[in-house]
Amino acid sequence: MIKTPGHGSEHGDVDDRVLGVVVGILENEGYDAVALREVARRARTSLATIYKRYPTREDLILAALQSWLDKNRYAGVKPRARAQGQSLHEALMDLFRIIFEPWEQHPGMLTAYFRARSSPRGQQLLRRGLDIVAPAGLESMAGVSETFIADFDAIISSVVYGLLGRFVAGEIASTDILPILDRTVYWLTQGFEATRDNGRHGGSTP
Repeated sequence: MIKTPGHGSEHGDVDDRVLGVVVGILENEGYDAVALREVARRARTSLATIYKRYPTREDLILAALQSWLDKNRYAGVKPRARAQGQSLHEALMDLFRIIFEPWEQHPGMLTAYFRARSSPRGQQLLRRGLDIVAPAGLESMAGVSETFIADFDAIISSVVYGLLGRFVAGEIASTDILPILDRTVYWLTQGFEATRDNGRHGGSTP
């Protein structure tokens, strides 16, 4: 389980300083620049204090990333039913904009996330994100067939992972991700709605 900082105590203040320093390094200097001794110096605390809370460099980076994600990427994620007349595409993109726009503004954190996700314990970041985002996504897709939801999840997960990899490789900009995702979601939902409408009118379905 990823540790998160405490609040309202001296220990919480130290954690906030330490994680804030790590976030700053990740965003401005990169994943490989995170060194525990330098973090301790910038956070005005001892190396022993950091080791007591975060036994390894990976623990520290994962905690800093999760703290940033909770404050920036997931803070606005809440289950919301589709508004009357709102298309499935529009509802899903409302959610995707909430979780991807922070990365457009902080591309260094996107690189750090991708690196951390590939680490031995990086799946913790993914699982925590899914725990937050999945209920909101399911609410947006209320009334949609389970088969389409499963197919949509498989396709979008692969597309997103591929887009993040292309960004880290320097092939696309962070601002290219949402437009590509928008077009993908549009065509997937259009295909689903066309198939559903055909079924209602007695047409054949694939």
